[in-house]
Amino acid sequence: MFRIGHFSRIAQVSIKTLRHYDEIGLLKPNHVDPETGYRLYAADQLARLHRILAMREMGLSLEQIGRALDHLAPTRLREMLDQQRLALSQRIREEEDRLSRVEARLNLMERRKDNMPDYETVIKDIPPVTVAGIRRTVPTYADVGALFAELAIRVGTAETAGPPLAIWHDEGYRERDVDGEALWPLKKPIPSQDGVTVYELAGGLVAATVHHGTYAALTDAYTATLQWIGENGLTVAGPPREIYLYCSQPVRQDDPSYVTEVQFPVLHQ
Repeated sequence: MFRIGHFSRIAQVSIKTLRHYDEIGLLKPNHVDPETGYRLYAADQLARLHRILAMREMGLSLEQIGRALDHLAPTRLREMLDQQRLALSQRIREEEDRLSRVEARLNLMERRKDNMPDYETVIKDIPPVTVAGIRRTVPTYADVGALFAELAIRVGTAETAGPPLAIWHDEGYRERDVDGEALWPLKKPIPSQDGVTVYELAGGLVAATVHHGTYAALTDAYTATLQWIGENGLTVAGPPREIYLYCSQPVRQDDPSYVTEVQFPVLHQ
């Protein structure tokens, strides 16, 4: 029999850890002296302790380890380890994504004298949302405002559940005849009507950049977002969206106080 201090040195595990394992029933002493309260461990308990340490190194929780050692059949333990492997693989991919963003930011900072980018682009996982939309070919990008005015009349702002947004469906930039869609998020579905379509706008991963300034300068936000997507190993997976977080009425194209979020649906390459 070994007292807890001696057992701690042999196993190279702290006394505090051994006491904690005792308290939660993971590794109880072989014997506790009723007079002194000393915890006494047997040599054959080292095997159980080593299993605990091995599972901890694999990232399993103490609760999982307790179930694995006392209650699980070997096949169930294999399933648990398979699940842990998947979780660790996902974590590695997420950390690799973060590393690539750090490297992309460092590369950008090296190209700039002030070390600060004009825009900050982030990845968001946005939920699907029910929207009412009008999609038409409009003469210019600015003319999407007429579609929003029509939506406000035909749907009513009382039904809306967030800032309006536009989707540009053309493959690239166009000088004229733009395929635009004006959308209002809705609190709940309502019937579609002639020219107004109610549907669920898909969610998913987007690269998002907030633009503070005039609508005329939105191209700068688009350029920064697309550059960031390329530098971070992503692929554009759908048409861009503009979420109009703040604008005054009547809408002006040259108001520098406006706040707009540019979003591109993206996929990992």
